[in-house]
Amino acid sequence: MVVPPGGSLGTWDAKAIVSNMFPLLVVLCAIVLWAGITLEDAEELLARYGLLAVMVPTMVDMGGNLGAILSSRLTTRLHLGTSDVDVHDRVLWANVAAVFALAGTVFTALAVGAWAIGQVVGSPLGLSTLLTISLISGLSVAVIAVVFSFLATYGSYRLGVDPDDTTIPIVTNVVDVFGMVIFIGVSAWVLGF
Repeated sequence: MVVPPGGSLGTWDAKAIVSNMFPLLVVLCAIVLWAGITLEDAEELLARYGLLAVMVPTMVDMGGNLGAILSSRLTTRLHLGTSDVDVHDRVLWANVAAVFALAGTVFTALAVGAWAIGQVVGSPLGLSTLLTISLISGLSVAVIAVVFSFLATYGSYRLGVDPDDTTIPIVTNVVDVFGMVIFIGVSAWVLGF
């Protein structure tokens, strides 16, 4: 089992939580600013293909949610003492597989839902195009969510900081930013924009 240097994650101390989180939140604010700039730079693409703008909130939100789900599961296992960083840990791999299965399901549903809306509003984007954009973007975001979930959870734990305090802000912000950048990049690539 992974044990933090101090041997314990301590107690619920508001001062310790704030002192650990404030610098982290300042850095995360700067990172999230990047997503806003990326979205602003993609204004022409989103104006031309308005259906993509409909997909943006779900794409960004679900990436962070996938990371939050995995981070929470990893943190719970660490607190219970049932987790090791071991490539042979079947439960660990089952959690990762569940995240990818959920990503595949949600991002397929996103593409189908966007296509259905497109049929009503007369969008030129077909189902195969939307599926390609949604699945490539979504599964790429899922990979990033898994990587950052592991890094944030085990990194915090190793540093003696309670992962419950750090993982969700780190993972959701970083994955949201990468989700936006990846979605815009994949959309531009698929549409030849």
